[in-house]
Amino acid sequence: MDVLKFLNGLKNGIAILIDPDKFSSKDKLSTYLDKVSFANPDIVFIGGSTVSKIDFQNCVELSKEKIKAPIVIFPGASHQLSEHADAILFLSLISGRNPDYLIGHHIAAVSELEKMNLQIIPTSYMLVDGGKKSSVEYISNTNPIPKDAFSIARKTALAGKYLGHKVLYADAGSGAMENISKEMITILSETNSPLIVGGGIRSIEQIRGAHQAGAQVVVIGNKIEEDINFLLDIKNYSLNLGL
Repeated sequence: MDVLKFLNGLKNGIAILIDPDKFSSKDKLSTYLDKVSFANPDIVFIGGSTVSKIDFQNCVELSKEKIKAPIVIFPGASHQLSEHADAILFLSLISGRNPDYLIGHHIAAVSELEKMNLQIIPTSYMLVDGGKKSSVEYISNTNPIPKDAFSIARKTALAGKYLGHKVLYADAGSGAMENISKEMITILSETNSPLIVGGGIRSIEQIRGAHQAGAQVVVIGNKIEEDINFLLDIKNYSLNLGL
């Protein structure tokens, strides 16, 4: 499957982010994946800040077995790779100035990547202040773009596009207190790159608002871990879009 082509054509998409580090056993992960499959998301992202290589690879393989949607790597480190995934978002943290997250970890991943039949999608990754210091912010030792710095965000996104990045991922961070504003989403959508938005989204109203503002894909992670029944709300929301 050409995941980039899929993203370019996707409207009102829902992605579920799975962090393998959140599951203490394969059985618990398997049960969770069965429930994710029932919700029928458009895409599944897999990644985390501290997950081990073996746990990551096991999660990708099991997800591929159980879920029909494209399985895409959202890497938190250079070892988070698997040839069983459909694609990898090759993230460059353009909101920060840490060279390791702009190019360093990418170089470290190349030796394995070039051996894999894995679609590589150059992706601008932009942290936006969500009212709480995120894991990515802490680990990368970078600052997010202020939530109302619309001009800075727009110029940063365009710079990533001009560098050749094919997708823009704007993230308020895992467990953010505030999701990215509709105003920010609209401005970022005007760069005309496929726009993925995540962080701090905990309700169907917030998902709908992000879609209406211009997000092609909205990412849900922590909310589902806190309330597994939210998967049913997601499924109903997606079904109602087709009415």
